[in-house]
Amino acid sequence: MALSQKTIDIIKSTVPVLEEHGVTITSVFYKNMFNNHPELLNIFNHANQSRGRQQTALANMVLAAAKNIDQLESVLPAVMPVAHKHRGLGVKPEHYPIVGKHLLEAIKEVLGDAATDEIINAWAEAYGVIAQVFIDIEANMYKEAEEGGWEDFKELEVVDKVKESDVITSFYLKAKDGKPLPTYKAGQYISVRVRVPGEQFTSIRHYSLSCAPGKEYYRISVKREADFEPVGKVSNYLHDHVNVGDTLEASAPAGDFVLNMKETAPVALISGGVGLTPMMSMLETLVENNSDREVTYIHSARHEGVHAFSEEACELAGKLKHGSCYYGYQSPANKDGGHHFTGYITKEFLADKITKDTICYVCGPEPFLKSVVNMLVQLGVSDENIRYEFFGPALALEKVEAAV
Repeated sequence: MALSQKTIDIIKSTVPVLEEHGVTITSVFYKNMFNNHPELLNIFNHANQSRGRQQTALANMVLAAAKNIDQLESVLPAVMPVAHKHRGLGVKPEHYPIVGKHLLEAIKEVLGDAATDEIINAWAEAYGVIAQVFIDIEANMYKEAEEGGWEDFKELEVVDKVKESDVITSFYLKAKDGKPLPTYKAGQYISVRVRVPGEQFTSIRHYSLSCAPGKEYYRISVKREADFEPVGKVSNYLHDHVNVGDTLEASAPAGDFVLNMKETAPVALISGGVGLTPMMSMLETLVENNSDREVTYIHSARHEGVHAFSEEACELAGKLKHGSCYYGYQSPANKDGGHHFTGYITKEFLADKITKDTICYVCGPEPFLKSVVNMLVQLGVSDENIRYEFFGPALALEKVEAAV
């Protein structure tokens, strides 16, 4: 259904208001929706709610939709990662009317008389179109998962548990029904659903698959989130209470932050902290496919104790015809160790390792991403060749201008 020009004009006129009040609107939206539909707390990440990250991410998306309401195809790149997460979480078509109702009510509640009937009706029409885009895309994703023999959540048995560092532990998973696991693309994740003892609702978290596809098992490598309050309920539960022989529920692999195996240009895998998990899958995939691409693996960690896969990554890179491996620590325990840099990744360090033609995959915490992506822009790497993934809601990433 196409929007009328009148509706488009009204939606665009609300952009300044959304820029000023967007996060307030989405905060009210989530509060009211969960009050009226507490069952949805079985789907949404409570930690992201408490930190305000989900509210900000939704506000950014609503604002982007308003700015581009006359050319919604331009926001499809932002839609795809969200649609993948929706399918992983189990968001269904029947949830969209609930969201729409509470979003419109939140706009009215926050803006008061400024939210005229004309504005509310325009947003109702626009929401219907946007929601249908998500529903249609997600319908295809659900169909693909079902064709792979996976409907909603499936029971997986933990067949091995390996401590990779002081804070990261790997869980090796096989289908409890004994059937082969469907393949996936390097960089994708599965969504794990658990009921933590004492919690009223189930919790779902996305965890990258940290090995190459095509094996009889999946591997996820989970960081114990204990640095900030609230601490990670699910990650700590997995570390402390889930062992070999236990069962986890998970939905089929998802995500569009994936290694493009058809490309032949040089590739750099740049990660910070637990952001190395999808990179391990990509690196191993390149090795297993005997890639002759120039491959540069760069990882940044706080110190040696939290650095997972340090030996494995460099061994993999060494198997490539044109592979190199670099890592560094902000606060190394051994200042004379084998690391290649101390402190944070710098533009000068990157300038020596990549060219403007290098395809760069970047993954890590938000400050790391912002820093590295902006350095890559300054070094002249095109937007098309900078591919990154947030662990959590996709917040806006402000980029600097490319150096002339």
